Amino acid sequence: MSGADMPPVALSMSYVYAVGRTEAVRKSALSALSALSTLSDRAGLHGGSLRAVCAGDLVALVSSVPHDAFDMDGLRAQMEDIERLEVLARTHHAVVEALYGTTTVAPMRMATVYLDDERVADMLRERAAELAALLIRLDGHVELGVKVYADPQEAATTGTAVSEPVASGPGRAYLQQRRAQRRHHRDAYQAAGAVAAHAHARVGAIVRARLAHRPQQRDLAPGTGENIANDAYLVEAARVAEFRTALAGIADDVPGVRVEITGPWAPYSFAGPPTAGAGQESGGR
Repeated sequence: MSGADMPPVALSMSYVYAVGRTEAVRKSALSALSALSTLSDRAGLHGGSLRAVCAGDLVALVSSVPHDAFDMDGLRAQMEDIERLEVLARTHHAVVEALYGTTTVAPMRMATVYLDDERVADMLRERAAELAALLIRLDGHVELGVKVYADPQEAATTGTAVSEPVASGPGRAYLQQRRAQRRHHRDAYQAAGAVAAHAHARVGAIVRARLAHRPQQRDLAPGTGENIANDAYLVEAARVAEFRTALAGIADDVPGVRVEITGPWAPYSFAGPPTAGAGQESGGR
């Protein structure tokens, strides 16, 4: 086939933000999309307007994005550019949150793209049973995060020090200081691990599911200390206050340990089928 006979490359692709039930989205979520559009001329990525792609009882919320920005090379470039990646994540999140505020939707992973709307409709038909079951599972639920941090420096400052004889010389004093640092480091991490386990025990009967994420790297973790536990919980929206109350003050008397509760969010962490062995557990209900 000569170059002149090659089919033209599509100028745009279909970016999928979330999937919901057709009737529910038509009644409530589309009004949220309209409100979102009035707030900004960039409701979708790259200024694309949001639209619905329907197949049976399911609907995907999509917008058109440039092909060259979302093919393999374009996506790689975006993921390596912190400013472009931030815009991508912020816009995706804004659309999903606007939808989830009005009806249950299953958030899609960031940068979920298809060649065109017909491919999106094919995906809805092929995954119809899986997505319908997922929407039932997510209905009325939100995601809450629990992050536990260990801060050996704070533990050394505020904790009860174990007295040692004063060293008689610079070499021995240095070794004594290093032993104390290692002790504070060990104690802070052990205490943080105990707090993380205690936190899950406190909320186990409240939550629908738990997913243990990889701890955040130091440059992504806010505040001081090192993130040693980064758990997501699927919780009924009506039980969010109960969840927070159950964890109130859990690390107040533990030097060098800090607990952060985030959310509620749309349940991104639970938008796929449960995976055995992936750190996900059922709640006690």
